[in-house]
Amino acid sequence: MKSFWERALTGLVYAIVLIAGIIIHPLIFAVVYLALLVLSLVEYYRMVELAGGKPQYFNGIATGITFFITLFGYGYGLWPLYVSLISVLLLFSTFVIELYRNQPNPLSNIAFTLMGFFYIGLPMGLLNFLIFRDIPQNHIFYPWILLGVTIIIWAYDSGAYLLGTLFGKHRLFTRLSPKKSWEGVIGGGMVAIAAGIIHGLLCDGISMMNWIAISLIIVIFGTFGDLIESMLKRSFNMKDSGKFLPGHGGILDRLDSFLYATPFIVGWLFFAGL
Repeated sequence: MKSFWERALTGLVYAIVLIAGIIIHPLIFAVVYLALLVLSLVEYYRMVELAGGKPQYFNGIATGITFFITLFGYGYGLWPLYVSLISVLLLFSTFVIELYRNQPNPLSNIAFTLMGFFYIGLPMGLLNFLIFRDIPQNHIFYPWILLGVTIIIWAYDSGAYLLGTLFGKHRLFTRLSPKKSWEGVIGGGMVAIAAGIIHGLLCDGISMMNWIAISLIIVIFGTFGDLIESMLKRSFNMKDSGKFLPGHGGILDRLDSFLYATPFIVGWLFFAGL
């Protein structure tokens, strides 16, 4: 019972922080999601180190922070988009830095460092394209798309867990996640689409069909994100990515679906002209 209440309280506080970070003010969004970015990268690089790797801890985190801040500044109207190219320079500096580290397995070190950016830093930076609209013309702060995405992901995760627990018989991917079932994915997908439709009725920023498309993207790529994080943790021989969230594990354990689905959601919105 204690673990249940611990998990429930942690989940409530986490949800409040995320929602507050989305809807209150752009600067609050930047602070909250930049903190999530840093904590996620710290967890990831720590897992790599515990598994025997030697990633470029500081450079990897600095690249993720730079990418997020430069895209936030672009969305907020502080500078043009090309300023974000600083992140590209930092990415390429990974190779040069490794020349002087004198560590074994330099190629693995470079690969693990760059993966931290592409797995965590890139999608977190792209969130700025979900929170700002009509850029570079007017730089409108519009939190309802990111809020909707967050709610749909929570609805999918909750629906998949509940319906999978009740009706799950056919395993989805036994090698990586023995408890996940096709019944959970399908049931959670229906809950996610319902959440997307409800949010679309309450939010007039984009069409209902786009909300349904976003819901489907979350179901498909969010599931892959969950499985990919399971693959990483098994490769690193870890049960959880960290202990930052009592009863839930680490930040990455909560963001796995979110991270992998975000680039595809942003890509869809650009494709749809939104």
